[in-house]
Amino acid sequence: MNNLLPKDNLQIGWIGTGVMGHSMLGHLLEKGYRGFVFTRTREKALPSIEKGAIWCDSPGELARQADVVFTMVGFPADVREVYLAPEGLVETAKPGSVLVDMTTTSPSLAVEICEKARGRNLHVLDAPVSGGDIGARNATLSIMAGGEKPVYDFIEPLFHILGKKIVYQGPAGSGQHAKMCNQIVIAGTMIGMCESLIYGHKAGLNLETMLSSISGGAAACWSLDNLAPRILRRDFEPGFFVRHFIKDMGIALEEARRMELSLPGLALVQQLYQSVAALGYAEKGTQALVLALENMAKI
Repeated sequence: MNNLLPKDNLQIGWIGTGVMGHSMLGHLLEKGYRGFVFTRTREKALPSIEKGAIWCDSPGELARQADVVFTMVGFPADVREVYLAPEGLVETAKPGSVLVDMTTTSPSLAVEICEKARGRNLHVLDAPVSGGDIGARNATLSIMAGGEKPVYDFIEPLFHILGKKIVYQGPAGSGQHAKMCNQIVIAGTMIGMCESLIYGHKAGLNLETMLSSISGGAAACWSLDNLAPRILRRDFEPGFFVRHFIKDMGIALEEARRMELSLPGLALVQQLYQSVAALGYAEKGTQALVLALENMAKI
């Protein structure tokens, strides 16, 4: 990996300034990195531009100037377009550049991008994250990285600006596989957390008092600490969109079918989240699962 660019004065490119991306780019800008930014809706990049990021009109324009490009977009189709379309990152990035996809996407797509980038003397990491809007704001994300180890070692200091738990998982696609494991666990904890609140409500408990007990015991989890209080406030604004979680569960189920695995719990939770979307809450946060369950319980 002797063709990596020098670490000094790295120029950072960032594509995707949504609920999490704008905070993540902000941390890099605050550390003094010169940043270039592109997102489909320029208005969403204004907070980053106000912090000093330089606007680019296309991924290609950004890639021609940046040494390291981070992407944080929505769906696998968006990732494919940004990386593999004509004038996409693989075609336009400078030789020796590092491309880091932090979107949760298909492991097979991560491998495809890595193979095509290698042929153009580029380096790629798949590095999805967990922690939602809170983790992005507080730079406490968990980052799961896949790709060649020397490339990971080169980028790791930047990851530590964005997150708290940084783990190298293995070759290309491994970061995405690890994220699927993460999402499978979250699917189970989300339904358990929401059903416990509905049960507690029906039983006449003070839900805040109940949560103060169970969140310190064996049931302790991130969802109880961060999303249950939002539900009690009836705050369903997104830290992570319902529609994105449905996408993630779909990727995990497709990978499971490819590996001839049955994941019935995950399949059930995905169906329940599809009912959340059908009720009109696809743009809300994942805690909106409780709304579908409340609807089923007639409360």
